[in-house]
Amino acid sequence: MKLHISPATTEVLRELADYFVATAKQAIATHGRFTVALSGGSSPKKLYELLASDAFKGQLDWTKVYFFFGDERNVPHTDSQSNYLMAKTAMFEPLHIDAAQTFPVDTSLSPAEAAQAYTTAINQLFGSEPARFDLVLLGLGDNSHTASLFPHTPVLHDESVGAKEVYVEEIKADRITLTAPLINQAKAIAFLVFGEDKAAAVKHILEDPRDIESFPAQLIAPVTGELHWFLDTAAASKLEQQTT
Repeated sequence: MKLHISPATTEVLRELADYFVATAKQAIATHGRFTVALSGGSSPKKLYELLASDAFKGQLDWTKVYFFFGDERNVPHTDSQSNYLMAKTAMFEPLHIDAAQTFPVDTSLSPAEAAQAYTTAINQLFGSEPARFDLVLLGLGDNSHTASLFPHTPVLHDESVGAKEVYVEEIKADRITLTAPLINQAKAIAFLVFGEDKAAAVKHILEDPRDIESFPAQLIAPVTGELHWFLDTAAASKLEQQTT
């Protein structure tokens, strides 16, 4: 695991954008494409807008990038809460990404059907190979959840490698999420976390005793891949060790 701690949010975003581009270029050079699972929420939106900006859009062959989602809310793709709509607006449309390169969760289905269909779509892309994303981007909630792996939900103990539906009682909503075993197969995983309100959660995940029911993001531990945390100093402020 490697910590990347920067003083300001803008620096965190730029460092992760540089890492995204470098990882993508390496994947494309190695096997002709780059597969990435995107995170939802307000923090990654800023990253996607940066990647689509003049400073970054010319650095990558975007026709070879295939976009999946780490989780999705059970809402239509036109809903303001949709992770797909956010990514489409912030990145896909500005970069003119072909629809064939994006893999949204089909939220017109029931949550269980949507999860099964998403698992099938992932497996079809990877074919006979294990489903190993080149990069999974993750955020962290102040309750220590990541993707839609929320505290005290059954999906935390799901050992399947795919997508799964989950009802989250604390927000009274259905979600579809990649399971921890699928995320952990990735070649690289990168958390993007900034703000003092996330400092306690960061400490729980990185330094507190293992308690996945309370701190689900502790489940994220790549089998053979890289794990990176991109933090600002506020988010890292409660850590006893800030270098690794």
